[in-house]
Amino acid sequence: MEEFETPGGTVRWASSGSGPPVVLLHGTPFSSSVWRDIASALSERHQVFVWDMLGYGRSEKRDGQDVSLGTQAEIFASLLEHWGLESPSVVAHDFGGVVSLRAHLLHGARYNRLALVDVVAIAPWGTPFFHLVRDNPWVFEQLPSHLHEAIVRTQTATASAAGLRDGVLGELVAPWLGAAGQAAYYRQIAQADQRFTDEIEPLLGSLDLPVLVGWGEADEWIPVEQGKELASRIPGARLRLFPGAGHLVQEDAPAALTATLLEFLGQPRKVA
Repeated sequence: MEEFETPGGTVRWASSGSGPPVVLLHGTPFSSSVWRDIASALSERHQVFVWDMLGYGRSEKRDGQDVSLGTQAEIFASLLEHWGLESPSVVAHDFGGVVSLRAHLLHGARYNRLALVDVVAIAPWGTPFFHLVRDNPWVFEQLPSHLHEAIVRTQTATASAAGLRDGVLGELVAPWLGAAGQAAYYRQIAQADQRFTDEIEPLLGSLDLPVLVGWGEADEWIPVEQGKELASRIPGARLRLFPGAGHLVQEDAPAALTATLLEFLGQPRKVA
């Protein structure tokens, strides 16, 4: 992966394919690896960019980092300038939703179109486990490494309704292991403040671009009702539900999600 330096540390990114640009954003506790199969399929028609948010995946993790959603949005806006992308299409999952929305609504990042897949965008959000950790990060930071790994594996597995293959689960968990990974895992949860979505919720009605809201009907992390509510707040948004899929639609319904994204990304942009 290539590197982009930020005040908080090194962010790593990659691109593949050629054609109209598409940027894929991950969420928590994931990394760009959740998009590996979708990115490969999209790269047949598009130049696809992926990146690991600061403090996630292969990007730098260190004590004292600001890995808040506000900072991630600022980094994303800077990355788009670094890549020279004036108006790419953007596909976001989980925390990637609020990051992409903040970059667009607050920092002037321009998109051709935006797909929001099981995203964090409107309150309330966060599983009971997430809230427990956020309120007591110092307790979890002190867990023995084997207990920490068991917690991360168990919690991450619940993002899939169909069940994650062992190799996939291991790939998602690996960045959070070891002393640096364990500290980073609880750091990003501790900094996940609802104010970052509260600040943009009133602006959702001002979105003026094609928007697709996709949601797994069996999502246990962010109920499908949230997806329906989000779509209702965005003018002209199209809602696509994925039966039987959990929070990680990329794993539970990859073919359906890929087909939906290819169709959405390939639509001509209407000019008023």
